[in-house]
Formats: sequence, C-alpha cells, structure tokens
Amino acid sequence: MKTKEFYEKHYKVLILIPLVLLVLALSLIAYQYSKTGDIFKKDVTLKGGISATVYSEKEINADEVKDFLSKKFNNADVVVRRLSEFGTKKQVGINVEISDVEQDKLKAALEEELNIKLVEENYFTEETGSSLGENFYRQVIIALLFAFLLMAIVVFIAFRTLVPSGTVVFVAFSDIAITVAIINLIGVRLSSAGIAALLLLIGYSIDTDILLTTRVVKRREGRIVDRVFSSIKTGLTMSITSIVAVLVAYFVSTSFVIKQISLIIMVGLVVDIIATYCLNAGVLMWYEKRKEGALSWTLKSFLD
Repeated sequence: MKTKEFYEKHYKVLILIPLVLLVLALSLIAYQYSKTGDIFKKDVTLKGGISATVYSEKEINADEVKDFLSKKFNNADVVVRRLSEFGTKKQVGINVEISDVEQDKLKAALEEELNIKLVEENYFTEETGSSLGENFYRQVIIALLFAFLLMAIVVFIAFRTLVPSGTVVFVAFSDIAITVAIINLIGVRLSSAGIAALLLLIGYSIDTDILLTTRVVKRREGRIVDRVFSSIKTGLTMSITSIVAVLVAYFVSTSFVIKQISLIIMVGLVVDIIATYCLNAGVLMWYEKRKEGALSWTLKSFLD
C-alpha cells in the first residue's frame, strides 16, 4: 500500500499517537509537581544557589566531588559538570552548582577535596539569591504564558475558524508539554537558557503548523491528501535541517548553555514532527472532508 493511501485510510488512528503521548506527558508532569512543587527540575539560576567553576590541569573526578559535597553538606542538592577544552575534549576543570551553602564553606570544602589552593585565577563563583531566583522563575513562566496567549490570538485572527486554529494551538501546547516531560525523564535541570529554548520551540511548532494549515485549508487545488503531503515535504525539510544544526551544536560545543538549548530544541522538533503530521494533519483531513460533505460534523463520524 502506498504511503498516501495508507495515510488517507488510517489518519484517524494516527491522531491517537500524539494524544497518548500527551496524556503520558501530563501524568509525568503532574507527578513531578506533586513531588517537588515544580513542573520541571530547576538549576541555580531559577531556584537560587551558587555556581562555582574550578579550573585545573589535573584530572578531577566529577562523581567523587559530587558525593563528597553531598555528604559534607547534609545531602545537599549538588550538580557537578566536567568542563572540556573545545576540540580536544581535554578536561580543564569542573562546574559545581549547589543550594543553601555559603560561598566560604563551599570554597573550603572544594580545597579540601581537590587539594588545590583556590584563588581568582582558577576559581570563579556566581551566586543567585533564592528570592531572586524564584522571582525570575515566576517572570519567565509568565513570559512563556503570554507568548503562548499572543500566539493563539494571532492564529485565530489568521484562520478565523475554530477547528484549524484550535488544533494549531493545541499542537503547540502538546509540543511544550511532551518536551518538558521528556526533559524531566532524562534528568535535565532547566536553566534560564532552557526557558528561552522553550520559547523558541513555540515558534518552531507554529511555523510547521501554519504551513500545514494554510496549504490544507486555504488552498483548494488537488485532493486533500495531496495538499497534506505537499506540506509534509516542505515541513520535514525545515525540521530535519534544524535538527541537524542543533545536533552538531550539541556535540561540538563545550558550553553547558548551548548544549541545553540544543537538546531542548532537538527533542521538541522531533515531538513536533509527530504532533504536526499525525494530530494536526489528521484533524485537518477530517475537517476538510466534513466541509466537502464526505463526513458529517459529529463525533460519531470521527470514530467510524
């Protein structure tokens, strides 16, 4: 069976795939919230704490440093990352993130564990107060919600029909929710840069969905499935190009910020491909067939 024939016959079943993923994602996010009071794991830039960078020519075992600091400060929440030299992957130091610890005590503990005298040349710290981190966290969440709201308004103005517009917005929400759930599963702690990546992801999601909706709803030439597949070819080219770009950035860069942004966008783009071309495309095919009189506008017509 050809791809178009398969898609035209089974598009209603394909709609269920992203819906199931969304239900699972919301369940995981709800579990995360019930355990921590937050929908995702936050780093020190969002919850407050100290970020300390130690530069050293000798090899440092990041896991041993993490275990030592955790025991030293009564099972404190500690993250230790290895810093590498660009191109060679040679270790040049470590980055430590820890909350509820004074800078002087952290410095003394690191000197004890690493047996290194820490001075301005090889030691750098950045502290974010807990109230400042929480305030910034609230602000970026508000910014995320406003971006989503304004995007929804623009979409409804552009298409002026409930089903296509509502589906675009719903798919964008699904992309964000499923991406956040996956990020939680793999243990990533979101920073302020991670929130920026989620904002970028809204734009990527809307881009492919508007392309699909415009070609299927506003253009009338050819069969519905032909218009869908025309959009899929263009949209997949855009998405795969972006995935390759952020994949290269993730593996080549030694910057934690760039790696996190690249990872979130890469996961989000893969999720968007599934949501856009299973959920949005399927709903649009059903909607257009109903308009042409091939189906009645009832839930039974969708289930049949």
